[in-house]
Amino acid sequence: MARFAGSRGWVPATSGNFSVRMDAKKAALTATGANKAALTEEGIIEAQIGGPKHPRASAEAPLHLARYAAAPEIGAISHMHSMAATVLSRRHEKAGALRLEGWELLKAFSGITTHETALDVPIVPNGQDTDALARQVEERLAAAGPAYGYLIAGHGLYVWGRTAADAIRHMEAFDFLLTAQLHEEGAR
Repeated sequence: MARFAGSRGWVPATSGNFSVRMDAKKAALTATGANKAALTEEGIIEAQIGGPKHPRASAEAPLHLARYAAAPEIGAISHMHSMAATVLSRRHEKAGALRLEGWELLKAFSGITTHETALDVPIVPNGQDTDALARQVEERLAAAGPAYGYLIAGHGLYVWGRTAADAIRHMEAFDFLLTAQLHEEGAR
């Protein structure tokens, strides 16, 4: 996931985070400061879901671990900083969500079978206290309809899937859809 995102320019500098559920109690996460585009084994840590913070955990680890705790079906999570996700998250922050509607590529998300659908992508305000931000995200997602990801305003996109392959597909679909949405909005 990390190298795929890196090859697309979605994790500039050392931004972004990636994780995979190992079992019900543990996840493998990218460590703080790791170069995601050229990730090696040394850039990965094992963290407890619901346990104490790992000393090399990134500041955003709570956002991954809270998702795993809330949704046992999630097997992998990606966090990226694509240009379209970052710009649209700021543009639609006051609305609290970005609606993607009528796009054929919505069918890339697990369980969506027609372009005649709307997907509301939640947007939460950015914050430096990521434990509090993780709680806010989970409250928001619990109140929302089905979600495949969310945006943090001025920051980036979180996506997930049952497997790493699903998370990659969802990452790529979101990037295309957000880029298309950005172009369409720019044309208005």
